[in-house]
Amino acid sequence: MYQENGTISINAENIFPIIKKWLYSEKDIFVRELVSNGSDAISKLKKLVSIGEAEVESDEKYYIKVVVDKEKKTIQIIDNGIGMTADEVKKYINQIAFSGVKDFVEKYKDKTDEAQIIGHFGLGFYSAFMVSSKVQIDSLSYMKDAEAVRWVSTSGIEYEMDKSDRKERGTTVTLHIAEDSEEFLEPYKLREVLVKYFSFLPYEVYFEDANAVKDDKDKEKPEEPMPINDTNPLWLKNPKDCTEQEYKDFYRKVFFDFNDPLFWIHLNMDYPFNLKGILYFPKLRNEIDSFEGQIKLFYNQVFVADNIKEVIPEFLMLLKGTIDCPDLPLNVSRSFLQNDGYVNKISNHITKKVADKLTTLFNDERENFNKYWDDINPFVKFGCIKEKKFYERVKDIIIFKTIYGEYVTLKDYLEKNKDKHENKVFYVSDEKQQAQYIKMFKDNGLDAVVLSAIIDNHFIQFMEMNEKDVKFVRIDADLSDSMKDNDAGVDEDSLKKTAENLEKVFKESLGNDKLKIKAEALKGTSVPGMILLPEQTRRIQEMSRMYGGFNFGGFEGEEETLVLNVNSNLIKSILEIKDKEDKKEDLKLICEHIYDLSKMSHTQLEPDAMTKFIERSNLILSRFASVN
Repeated sequence: MYQENGTISINAENIFPIIKKWLYSEKDIFVRELVSNGSDAISKLKKLVSIGEAEVESDEKYYIKVVVDKEKKTIQIIDNGIGMTADEVKKYINQIAFSGVKDFVEKYKDKTDEAQIIGHFGLGFYSAFMVSSKVQIDSLSYMKDAEAVRWVSTSGIEYEMDKSDRKERGTTVTLHIAEDSEEFLEPYKLREVLVKYFSFLPYEVYFEDANAVKDDKDKEKPEEPMPINDTNPLWLKNPKDCTEQEYKDFYRKVFFDFNDPLFWIHLNMDYPFNLKGILYFPKLRNEIDSFEGQIKLFYNQVFVADNIKEVIPEFLMLLKGTIDCPDLPLNVSRSFLQNDGYVNKISNHITKKVADKLTTLFNDERENFNKYWDDINPFVKFGCIKEKKFYERVKDIIIFKTIYGEYVTLKDYLEKNKDKHENKVFYVSDEKQQAQYIKMFKDNGLDAVVLSAIIDNHFIQFMEMNEKDVKFVRIDADLSDSMKDNDAGVDEDSLKKTAENLEKVFKESLGNDKLKIKAEALKGTSVPGMILLPEQTRRIQEMSRMYGGFNFGGFEGEEETLVLNVNSNLIKSILEIKDKEDKKEDLKLICEHIYDLSKMSHTQLEPDAMTKFIERSNLILSRFASVN
């Protein structure tokens, strides 16, 4: 061993400024990279031991220790892995972008598996210079008669090498933290970063506050250090060996959610790629929650990032879960995925497993599936809209809650109602606002489905595009033929003449000559009037509001229709007094009130209209009281 000074060799170009400024998306990445290197060093040593190329004590425990010393302004990452010789330091540290893993795997290609080792690019170590004014490596190789080596650099470009006083096999990386990065010297901050990335690392990770340890040594019984991680996360177990309670405990531990999940999917496959994980369907507290999922992506049990859409289909972001895939083609920062067909295959597989789980629940646990539907339907609908393949897999198990509280498929609903309104699906978007219409449907033995989620406006249009001849009609957009009283003895000509008379009265009383009036003999209800707004007109109005009042297709006005029930005694009385001069004022009050009541069942009244309605109600009540 000899003392040496030199300049670091760059394999391709001088990319160090890029590494420091642009390569890593988050400043705390240096912790992930350096601890991952320690994990790799242990994995390499374990592999060599398993093939008889190295020896260790039979009871030796592998570990990684991170020590922060706020007084000295240092952070140390210590491992008892394979270590390095002076020649290996020159090869792996002094040549940026020379991958030690690729070299190791090539050397032992018949005896090892590249997927078992995290690092691939030879760049992670240099993330240390993002936060350090000086970096020191002390390493002792596993090889017999090896000499410990020390490497020091203050710039990341120039270095010094010499003998080290390290006595134990492994490596210590000492970071002298720069002034602009001293937040990492705060013990709570550094521990938080370690927990973020290494909660499930396969080797025990210990965190030590050097200043607190000094105080601890003064105690009669110093506390035994505890690892910060679980080396065997639940996703590594065989699904048949996991209990329901373990799944729930793991969910609470990872996501800090103390509401039990509805159900979960355990991903566990080795071919054609290595993929393990658990996806949870959370119980929603409100509809907005459905868009606040969290999928944690791991790479050999090292956390990479949340919600990476290249791997996790966008609609699955509504779930919570962990996915560990050592086969992911990460780029040099380990934070973003290279875009290739392999990633698409992984994404498609995850989508298929979710669809398969939902189908199994529908077929084998229909009662539970129905119970889950109120929580999971926004997720399923969003998935159908975003992923055509997902829709094809689940279209036959999409269910709808009816106004009677039953859960039916589209096929079931259409079959049940084919004699009443063929290929029409009547739906309710607001059960409170449309309560009068719901009552009329029930009184006539009719059924409608409840579509009240935010996503349902889009889902309805999606379904109409994909299910030929099926038309969704809101319950206040049209009358079912089954609601018309064919036994009332009122023919079309009579209805037409009655409508003309009522139209004249209402237009005069309301002062609205554009109002559309229709007369119908309605069955099973005494309601005098109701508002209908054509489905297409309403959708255009909603689009117009969504786009700031933009006029789609030259659409103007409301196009609402006031349907008056000629079977109602109140409507009959209007026809009787319509020509009586002394009843003009009463006629005006009645017509205004019928119109407002009909309007209120359809939508909320504007403030001025509501004020007039209340004043008119008080007037009617006072007249009724004076008569009695």
